[in-house]
Amino acid sequence: MFSTSAFVAFVYLGLVAANPLGARSSTFQVHELRRAAPQGFTQVGPAPAEQTISLRLALAQSDPDGVIDSLYKVSDPDSASYGQYLSKDEVEQFVAPQTATVNAVNAWLKENSLTSKSLSPAGDWISIQVPVSQANDLFNTNFSVFRHTETGAQTIRTLAYSLPEPLQGHVDLVHPTVSFPTSFSLKSSSKASQVAFHTTVEEGGLKAVCSNGTTIPCLQELYKIPLTPAVHKDNELGVTGFFGNSAHYAWLETFLEKYRPDMNPGTNFSVFGVDGGDNDQNYPSVSEGELDIQYTVGLATDVPVTYYFIGFDNQDGDLDGFLDEANAILALDKPPQVLTTSYGFPENSLSFALTDKLCRAYAQLGARGTTLLFAAGDDGPGCGNDDGSVFEAFFPSNCPFVTSVGGTQGYAPEQAWTGSSGGFSNYYSRPAYQEAAVSAYLKAHGKDNKGAYNASGRAFPDIAAKADEFIIYAGGSFYPIYGTSASSPTMASIIALINDRLESAHRPQLGFLNPWLYKQGYKAFTDITTGNSSLQCESNGTAHGFSATKGWDPVTGLGTPRFDKLLEVLHL
Repeated sequence: MFSTSAFVAFVYLGLVAANPLGARSSTFQVHELRRAAPQGFTQVGPAPAEQTISLRLALAQSDPDGVIDSLYKVSDPDSASYGQYLSKDEVEQFVAPQTATVNAVNAWLKENSLTSKSLSPAGDWISIQVPVSQANDLFNTNFSVFRHTETGAQTIRTLAYSLPEPLQGHVDLVHPTVSFPTSFSLKSSSKASQVAFHTTVEEGGLKAVCSNGTTIPCLQELYKIPLTPAVHKDNELGVTGFFGNSAHYAWLETFLEKYRPDMNPGTNFSVFGVDGGDNDQNYPSVSEGELDIQYTVGLATDVPVTYYFIGFDNQDGDLDGFLDEANAILALDKPPQVLTTSYGFPENSLSFALTDKLCRAYAQLGARGTTLLFAAGDDGPGCGNDDGSVFEAFFPSNCPFVTSVGGTQGYAPEQAWTGSSGGFSNYYSRPAYQEAAVSAYLKAHGKDNKGAYNASGRAFPDIAAKADEFIIYAGGSFYPIYGTSASSPTMASIIALINDRLESAHRPQLGFLNPWLYKQGYKAFTDITTGNSSLQCESNGTAHGFSATKGWDPVTGLGTPRFDKLLEVLHL
């Protein structure tokens, strides 16, 4: 489940004249600051001067907006460039730093006796190792030790930092500085105490396969997903995993024997390690890895599945491997056609500058033809403050360059799942592709929860799929789990199978979905019009949420998919 925290405003200043830290040199300019540490953190004292810390510098890119323009050109079905995805080299030409930036940064490194390590294929991220005392001098700041009150964990951060004159205009941000560690895992778990969702069901196929939980046969019947095997071995479906979420080969085999007896039970998946991750079979599972792998391998028949498994050796600080994974995939000559991720952060736990860097890395992947799907979250509208009167958006679903997947429950008909996160970003304005759909929602329902969200923000989720009672096999038993972390791999499996059909028709994969979804693809989705999201932020407080409505809504987006209708819309 996504964690939430109270809103703390970040200020991204760039070049300004004031310096509240008391500049050690008149050439410093404050670059980022935050007004206070996040809720749950207390300042202990100055960080030890001799302690070495790792800092990452994001260098200014040559043409960052060029990547975004290209992404929309290749993703808009009305564009003459639709489906003409960029190569690795073409993307890197946009994001690689200019020679002047490289020279300025290298001169600054040399002047301060520093060596750097490149962290990205285009060279726009580097890292340096420095003692705290030198870091304070280099960035005119005061790094301090902060303690997380709930866990007792300590971290070194600052509330503001400045850039020296040689780096101004050449460095976009220094990290980790003003962003604090946050719990990011969307943890699906058995919820025996959860009230079962009941609905009147039709006799026949759906009742026969869905009445005992969400399984592969249930999803196949509900969304008309075929048993037909994929035929193209270069059509890859990627799944993001993290340490502690190992996917076990033997458990997958047992799962397939029960729910896909028509498949070879030995059907397997590949593993791509990031930051030392290796999907060790001797480690226990907390179910997320089993869920994501069992339902992608089990639904996307014979589509090659790769588990992008992230370990502990993170090079991206508080991003916990998210940026490392993006950079690792960007370094590939051929990235996966689809990538599903069931993890995220509260939007306000990261500065906008840091958020935007990762969001733009996703834009690079989209420009190369990768469909990026993210679970919307399991905390309903989120708690932006203690009483829930202000809602909380989630990252990466708030990013305009990815597709966010909300959740439904039941099956005849489907209704909005109460835990499905959705809402409006405080960081990103509403993209043009969803202007009509979201404006229609606001016109009809904008008075609901007024003042609790930024009505002009990027709205999410974009689409939805079932999120309730997914039966997985782990540790010797079958049991149910819930969450949009089940919805995203379900949708990813459908897109992977569609991509296989497109390749057979000598057509490009779907890539970044959203411009197509809001213009054409919505016709293949079932509009969910009943149910609501709900979250009670205080133990004795009032529950808040959004309702599913006709058209797009901030619980189920444009609705849930039908494979047969997708084929029709795509003329396959």
